[in-house]
Amino acid sequence: MSIQEHLKKVIEDNEIILFMKGTPEFPQCGFSGRTTQILKACGVHYASVNVLADDAVREGIKQYSNWPTVPQLYIRGEFVGGCDIMMEMYENGELEKLLKAGESESESAEQ
Repeated sequence: MSIQEHLKKVIEDNEIILFMKGTPEFPQCGFSGRTTQILKACGVHYASVNVLADDAVREGIKQYSNWPTVPQLYIRGEFVGGCDIMMEMYENGELEKLLKAGESESESAEQ
């Protein structure tokens, strides 16, 4: 499996996933730290991938998204953006709506 196929599967298998430097418990850069704080403030569960653990993932995710920096947030398979975009979306309420949209969809499906 190529790195691009691997990344596609990881993104598809996780409703919300953050590719970051470090872990949510121990971010390794300020931007990754800020993104984890934003997601925590939104109160959502998310998966994360530490790009520092694997150079192929670190470079591959930049190619996958055609976005030159990490962190990168994906929600339901769609690339949302990095730290600045997440901050802007959080401040204007768009991010929480997008994050919570999937919850109401899955609740409807369960009923």
